[in-house]
Amino acid sequence: MNATLTGADTVPARVLIVDDEANLAELLVMACQVKGWEAASVGTGRDAVARARNEHFDAIVLDVMLPDLDGFAVIEKVRGEGIDTPVVFLSARDEVDDRLTGLRLGGDDYVTKPFNLDEVIARVEARLRRSAPVIPSGDEDLLRVGDLELDARSHEVSRAGHPIDLTAREFEVLLFMRNPRAVLSKAQILDRVWDYDFGGNGNIVELYVSYLRKKIDAPFEDLPNLFHTKRGAGYILRADQ
Repeated sequence: MNATLTGADTVPARVLIVDDEANLAELLVMACQVKGWEAASVGTGRDAVARARNEHFDAIVLDVMLPDLDGFAVIEKVRGEGIDTPVVFLSARDEVDDRLTGLRLGGDDYVTKPFNLDEVIARVEARLRRSAPVIPSGDEDLLRVGDLELDARSHEVSRAGHPIDLTAREFEVLLFMRNPRAVLSKAQILDRVWDYDFGGNGNIVELYVSYLRKKIDAPFEDLPNLFHTKRGAGYILRADQ
């Protein structure tokens, strides 16, 4: 479990700052240290990939514009190696398409420059808390919706006994939607899973629901669909009898 606080019974969170602006990187490192976290910084995309691959970090603050690999290429490499460390993008590019690109590639948040330092730290802290899941106990470990089973402890998912491979983000969306017959709006899913508002743009939610449908509904043609869209309201995860 990732640590988010410091104290006698906790381990300080470790944050990697990736920015080629040395002064800005130093400010971010100092701000992390004020929170009681450990922080390291690098100035290139290649160094970021190497550090993320060889060391454990609880969060990465990643600038999009870097002198070699850009931030999008960095996260593609990191996610491609199965590293699911939360990533908060920093960028002077504030177009919605850029934000969506970052999140589609596996980013967790996107902050545009110039930014308030306290806001960046608050967003990192939010991701640290989200990435340290509350583990249910006893019978609550195994969650069921019809023939779909989710193990909240191991993050394993299966349908009708067949294992389903989900990314960390796909599992988080599915876990949030697990209450059968509860209609969830795109805004609710955005707020809970991404903790970020693109001015009401729910394309990223549609994208991830489509990923889940392809893995959970499409391969099981003889079984009823579990994902349903309620026009004008949102999505329902429901096991029809």
